[in-house]
Amino acid sequence: MKPHIRDIVRRALEEDLGTGDVTSLYTVPPKRKAVGIFLAKQPAVVAGLDVVAEVFRQLHGAKFVPVVKDGAKVKPRAAIAEIAGNARSILAGERVALNFLQRLSGTATLTRQFVDKVRGTRAQILDTRKTTPGLRLLQKAAVCAGGGTNHRMGLYDAAMIKDNHVEAVGDEEALREAVLAMRAEKGPNFRIEIEAQNEDQALAFAQFDIDVLMLDNMAGPVMKKLVPFLRKLNPSMVIEASGGVSLKTVRAIAETGVDWISVGALTHSAPAVDISLELHLPRK
Repeated sequence: MKPHIRDIVRRALEEDLGTGDVTSLYTVPPKRKAVGIFLAKQPAVVAGLDVVAEVFRQLHGAKFVPVVKDGAKVKPRAAIAEIAGNARSILAGERVALNFLQRLSGTATLTRQFVDKVRGTRAQILDTRKTTPGLRLLQKAAVCAGGGTNHRMGLYDAAMIKDNHVEAVGDEEALREAVLAMRAEKGPNFRIEIEAQNEDQALAFAQFDIDVLMLDNMAGPVMKKLVPFLRKLNPSMVIEASGGVSLKTVRAIAETGVDWISVGALTHSAPAVDISLELHLPRK
């Protein structure tokens, strides 16, 4: 198990359990065995099964067995996973497990909806850094389970020169020099991206030594007109669209010819999937 998952789960269990599950302590016999099934209550794409497995690994006394894999599409009443063992252990982990499974599956489900909308175009659906603090790696894994692609993981693994950076630099020539200095220091394999707010910026920045040009909050017709010019200026450059992206608009954005469409909603606004744990005493 990856250390970051262990740590996230440990903190989540500490937050919920505190000094112990008082309810189960007084109502459930200590040696009571139980079995249960995690059931989808709506159509969904599953994500977070490894995290749920870690919940019950840390609690001991219960065995978690996935029925499907991350990325699987399930229908209402479909079994997602099974759990068996000590009833107190299962009940102690129930809410934490469901919190992870419901929210991560929500991200995977929404991602799949966006991916399906752009199917047949060249566009890929990417996430952003608009994640829940401390849960970024889990949420980005859920995006991949839904068929999306991860953008940069943080401020360290790729450069994205946004509008505030452009403003802080002061002028176009100074910005070009900054990009050249970054390229010289970081090398040809380090990704450099610039955000353009308008057509003039897009045409100017495309001539820099960059890997990705983001067209931020530009209207569809504007992007459709710009994309062919940008490809002539810098054939190897990836063109990304961002801002104002929804399930209603994403297809039209994809049809402008962009390569990437980044969607903050995948991680900051995905509704949790309705999943339940139905617990039973084992048959004798």
